[in-house]
Amino acid sequence: MANQFGRRRFIILSGAGLAGTMILNACTKPGSVPPATDSPPATPGASTSPSTAPVAANGNTIKVGILHSLSGTMAISEKSVVDAEQLAIAEINAKGGVLGKQIEAIVEDGASDWDKFAEKAKKLIDQDKVETVFGCWTSASRKAVLPVFEGKKHMLWYPVQYEGQECSQNIFYTGAAPNQQIEPAVDWLLKNKGKEFFLVGSDYVFPRTANAIIKAQLKAKGGKTVGEDYLPLGNNEVTPIIAKIKQALPKGGVIFNTLNGDSNVAFFKQMKSAGLNADKYPVMSVSVAEEEVKAIGVEYLKGHYASWNYFQTVNTPANKTFVENFKKKYGAERVVNDPMEAAYIMVYMWKMAVEKAKTTELEAVRKAASGLTFDAPEGKVTLESNHHLSKFVRIGEIGADGMFKIVSESKEAIKPIPWNQYVAETKGYACDWSDPAKGGKYKTKV
Repeated sequence: MANQFGRRRFIILSGAGLAGTMILNACTKPGSVPPATDSPPATPGASTSPSTAPVAANGNTIKVGILHSLSGTMAISEKSVVDAEQLAIAEINAKGGVLGKQIEAIVEDGASDWDKFAEKAKKLIDQDKVETVFGCWTSASRKAVLPVFEGKKHMLWYPVQYEGQECSQNIFYTGAAPNQQIEPAVDWLLKNKGKEFFLVGSDYVFPRTANAIIKAQLKAKGGKTVGEDYLPLGNNEVTPIIAKIKQALPKGGVIFNTLNGDSNVAFFKQMKSAGLNADKYPVMSVSVAEEEVKAIGVEYLKGHYASWNYFQTVNTPANKTFVENFKKKYGAERVVNDPMEAAYIMVYMWKMAVEKAKTTELEAVRKAASGLTFDAPEGKVTLESNHHLSKFVRIGEIGADGMFKIVSESKEAIKPIPWNQYVAETKGYACDWSDPAKGGKYKTKV
């Protein structure tokens, strides 16, 4: 289990032997992992210096880093993401590994401390010589490690929805951009729940940037922001916020929640205690999923909503296999959620890119990754040339069983837009790493 890892390294080796190269078949049998296919790679972007790029893996294993919070306020969410990454690695190793080699996962604890995330990222790259890193949850942790990966021209796979306004050549983002989660949630709320919004979030980059987008979107679409308040990450003093919500919305209204970590426990418990129930005060969350519902208590969350790309209740053959395999490995009582699915996807995407490149050399893997498609639990997704993933959009209502009833979903995967089109400073900008003349940010409109 994730909370047993600490900071020690370990090797995840499945039952398959080290000999032989068994590549995942596109057509799977019952109980196997979902199939994956690729499409032609995009045109190469800027080059990585040969002096800083790691050489292809040697020996019988390929080292990868896993960097998440296994302790501190974010452990409530991140431990299970590690479990999903382990599952993908175990499945891949059981089928022969990558390029005929087993994956060796070196796990580090960021401990909900952003400076420690940067320290551990350096260790994984410089000391452990990993070929890639799977990691982070909060945007604060991602921003902390970004200079490390940029400076060393290394590679991070990031599995959680985020605020956008970033497009790094050194990061692959497999969680949602705002146009794949936040913006559709606001549209659905305006249509179904009301036009007056109170915004509550943790006090760091993701909630503040997300709320700036929401306010701009509401202004453009006839909604109204009646209040906005923040808590330091990990803070549980939510009583003043509850009082402000009651004052700003005396007859009820929409609450858009970007709290992260265990602050959500106190928030939902005190909402219920104050009589702010889901019928009049529906809360839309973007960081509360099945794992958090289980930890907080469904009695406090029933009837509220969340916007994600994936729920455990998604009805696809690939999801049935994913859920069955996860429960078989970790226990029938366990649940899966969106960041776990995005983490599972990114391990397979990296594997596919390495096999397509026929090497673990970073620049070759980067070039090979663009255009890859994967039959994910949420549906078929594509890694676009802006290093973000096409995603399905879904709104779920929390039921008495702790699962999400899907009340709205897109018919196809939505292409990611990293630079927000509601925010004046980034309207008209895009990202395309397949074209060196465009890169991470270029103007699409005059």
